[in-house]
Amino acid sequence: MPQLTDHGATDDRACAPGTWMTPQEYGASRAAVWTAAVVLVTDTDGRILVQSVDYRADRLLPGGAIDAGEAPSAAAARELREELGVDGRYPRGLAVDWIPADTPGFPPEMRFPGEILHVYDGGTWTPDRIGAVRLPEQEITGIDFAEPADLPALMDPGDARRALSALRARINGCGAALLEDGRPTAPTALDRLGVLRARRTPQRGAWHCGPVPAHLPVRSVSAWLFAPDGRVLLLISRATGAAHLPPPAAAGSAAAAAAAPLGYRYGEEGARVRVSARLTGLAPAADPDCARLLATPEQVRELSDWGPAGEDEVAAVHAARARLGLPAPARIPLAELPEEGVRW
Repeated sequence: MPQLTDHGATDDRACAPGTWMTPQEYGASRAAVWTAAVVLVTDTDGRILVQSVDYRADRLLPGGAIDAGEAPSAAAARELREELGVDGRYPRGLAVDWIPADTPGFPPEMRFPGEILHVYDGGTWTPDRIGAVRLPEQEITGIDFAEPADLPALMDPGDARRALSALRARINGCGAALLEDGRPTAPTALDRLGVLRARRTPQRGAWHCGPVPAHLPVRSVSAWLFAPDGRVLLLISRATGAAHLPPPAAAGSAAAAAAAPLGYRYGEEGARVRVSARLTGLAPAADPDCARLLATPEQVRELSDWGPAGEDEVAAVHAARARLGLPAPARIPLAELPEEGVRW
């Protein structure tokens, strides 16, 4: 009778004792784990959908256990249909997490063996789609959209780490992240810098193209600075993970002097002015408290709290990029630039 190697392959050849197993022995040697699927959904403001349930105090992403013989993506669609009354398909994975058997919170009598949990991308839901949610009579007691930085206060620590890692993977556009207890095994720049662990600064004033009128008070001036591949410079605070556009001076004195007015946001706090310029290089970093990254305009928006006018600003940014003769950038992981500077 053929025997199984420790990888499950069959072979009739003789082998050293102890390296071959019968099918029964091999099956018994394999680890057993639970499997589950959840879905990460955001609203148009970049907040994450979390649901309240009647069997625990903390919040959860929608989803649940995978049934025997069920594909993970099918389980994700079934769970959202059962929990939120929303039909859909969620083929794009954001993360696969290994949850260890000794994770706190599981009663001993449950004999929790560990779990493989799949996180799928539910996309961005419009107000109409959110309004179509219908909760079941039991289990799900409500939904909210939470600021990413608030997740650790609302969720179990592992659940919060997993949700933030999955959101960073979605912003990066680099495929599904492999996680162990919510932590990426290969952290990206967004993970290393802890982006989105601090609340985003709201800038929700209406967007206006062109120079700011002389009679309006100016609160701040920031710049969309374009690298040759069409991406833009973004600053990340090493202390808080907060993302913000740089001042025009980050491009150097000559580029800053040539910066063109792009538009402004105006609200109760005054005008937040934006200009645009081409980057030909960056001097050595003058502020060790900030990391310098390249990002697409869409990635900058997803890391910001700009409200509905964010779409108008990004459109103006792409128009400025086209006027400079630069290509439309592909969504790739945000890249941290070297502290010693760079020239293109």
